[in-house]
Amino acid sequence: MGDITATATADASGPPTLTKETNLFMQIVVNPDGTVTRPEVPLVPSSEAAAAGGGGLGRGVISRDVPLDASAGTYLRLYLPSRSPATSSDAKLPVVLYFHGGGFVILSPATVFYHGHCEAMAAAVPAIVASLEYRLAPEHRLPAAYEDAAAAVAWLRDGAPGDPWVAAHGDLSRCFLMGSSSGGNMAFFAALRTGGLDMAPATVRGVLLHQPYLGGVDRTPSEAGSEDDFMLPLEASDRLWSLALPLGADRDHEFCNPVKAMAPEALAGLPPRCLVTGNLDDPLIDRQREFARWLQDHSGAAEVVVKTDVAGFHASELFVPEIAEVLFAAMREFLSTGDAA
Repeated sequence: MGDITATATADASGPPTLTKETNLFMQIVVNPDGTVTRPEVPLVPSSEAAAAGGGGLGRGVISRDVPLDASAGTYLRLYLPSRSPATSSDAKLPVVLYFHGGGFVILSPATVFYHGHCEAMAAAVPAIVASLEYRLAPEHRLPAAYEDAAAAVAWLRDGAPGDPWVAAHGDLSRCFLMGSSSGGNMAFFAALRTGGLDMAPATVRGVLLHQPYLGGVDRTPSEAGSEDDFMLPLEASDRLWSLALPLGADRDHEFCNPVKAMAPEALAGLPPRCLVTGNLDDPLIDRQREFARWLQDHSGAAEVVVKTDVAGFHASELFVPEIAEVLFAAMREFLSTGDAA
């Protein structure tokens, strides 16, 4: 996996030079006992752990890991940006609970490119970002990741008020749920669970669904044309769903295809505002646009903002700074509009 990060870092103007054959997801090996052997991906410590070992500070952002559920092995990696001279010392930051991608099967907040992305996000928005380490499939099939996401949402209510960084610098009345790819799928289902919950002193103002990972038995045109996609080839996507969904479920299960399988009434629990973002060369773009239209048609009082015409490939924000900045700009606009509301 070192190749993908090295190539992307060396040439930030374009996509990593990957092919279907060298794709990270294609390197997942399914073992006879149903477990998987995952490809090695570089991991990086939090800045707090790195400092203890003599490391430095990245992007003017500090980070540390906060245990969530020891029995499940879950934790939150918190990111706190340094204060800008132009920012009032008493200005509080929104809190973004973030769910990483990886098809529910691989990766972590400590994965080098997700760690770097959250550092950049915290600095650019700016915001306190809490990135969840959740259980992975197939050892822990869905809904295990959703349960971990729900525990992280509960942390906003029960744990965040006592966290020293959040207490000093965060505004819990401006919390947002966000995810990318499979994490966008998780953010959607986590957001549904917030409806009717007493979250005080936290308030979930909105949910940001970036390139939400969705599927279905019948192929969309963008899926059908993705057999050789270098980032999310069709074969890999099908394999990920087969590993993540409950045993016996197909891709029309509600976890994969909520548009087909869920009753519109279920959307009543969504936060007041939703943002759906997507990239033009993502094999999932047709699904994401269909999903966004479904939300707009059935989410009731929720405002749904859709930005699915951004140039780029699936997960391009992790490797191309210019595309990341487009996402961060959309985040700033969405979060600030929520503040005004």
